Amino acid sequence: MEVRIPLIGEDFPEIEVQTTQGRLKLPGHYAGKWFILFSHPADFTPVCTTEFVGFQRRYEELKGLGCELIGLSIDQVFSHIKWVEWIRDNLKTEIQFPVIADDTGRVAGLLGLIHPGKGTNTVRAVFIVDPQGVIRAILYYPQELGRNMDEIVRMIKGLQISDRERVAIPANWPDNELINDEVIIPPAMDEETARRRGEEYKCFDWWFCHRKL
Repeated sequence: MEVRIPLIGEDFPEIEVQTTQGRLKLPGHYAGKWFILFSHPADFTPVCTTEFVGFQRRYEELKGLGCELIGLSIDQVFSHIKWVEWIRDNLKTEIQFPVIADDTGRVAGLLGLIHPGKGTNTVRAVFIVDPQGVIRAILYYPQELGRNMDEIVRMIKGLQISDRERVAIPANWPDNELINDEVIIPPAMDEETARRRGEEYKCFDWWFCHRKL
């Protein structure tokens, strides 16, 4: 039977994984928290090393948002441990989040992380999962392009605000070219609400209204 990768809005699959911080059950280990699972092609590679340093330098900010990090590649746990030690000793950065050792490829196969044209290495994927264990966003990058960590942090902030305030987040928020750091009101669903929109909010038209947080 062909395995289909999970989609946005679906539950993150229940899996038990071996990590640099012991065995964990996902998503249960992070119940009540947001978490980011990201895969990298291989340990001891330059782009992946820059990504790990980038993630770690934003880890405290993410934890302040109630969000955890967990990495993954098909390397063995011994390789992960040695690489994390190398980053600590040579780049003065202590990697504090766990890294999944998926040496059998079981987790990568389940999440669709193996690119058929790139051998057995995992792609650069990101799964953002909410406190209920629901996948809220998925990003895939080619092996040759490192990720933008600030965008991933922005996504966590934007999703949390959208959930809390029942609003939509504009492009390039909080520096949108039209409405700066304001957020978008959901479209009116009836004529009366549409007529009142201009009295309640700032609007370009009844279907495009916005407000400050």
